[in-house]
Amino acid sequence: MTTETELMLKGYGLTTAEIFYRMPDYTSVLNSFVWQDYDLAPDHPALFKFVEFWQREIEGPLHSVRFTHRKLLSSGEWQNQVGEFTLH
Repeated sequence: MTTETELMLKGYGLTTAEIFYRMPDYTSVLNSFVWQDYDLAPDHPALFKFVEFWQREIEGPLHSVRFTHRKLLSSGEWQNQVGEFTLH
C-alpha cells in the first residue's frame, strides 16, 4: 500500500469534488456529495473512475460535478534530513 507522502512525491495532489445529483424518487430535489482522493492532474483518472462507478451503480442521476485539485508537495520541496538534536 502506498502512503500519502509517496503519492505526493510521485506528483499526486488532493482532488476534492462536489457532486450534485437528483434524488431518485424526487427528481426536482438536488442533493450533494463530497468526494476526496489523491489524483493526477490534468487527467484525473481516480475522479473519472468514481464518476463512472456512480453512473453505473448509484440510482441518483448526476446533475453536475465541481472539483478542485491542489498539489500539496512536489519532489523539489522534499528533503531528507539526517541529524540528532539534544534537548536539556
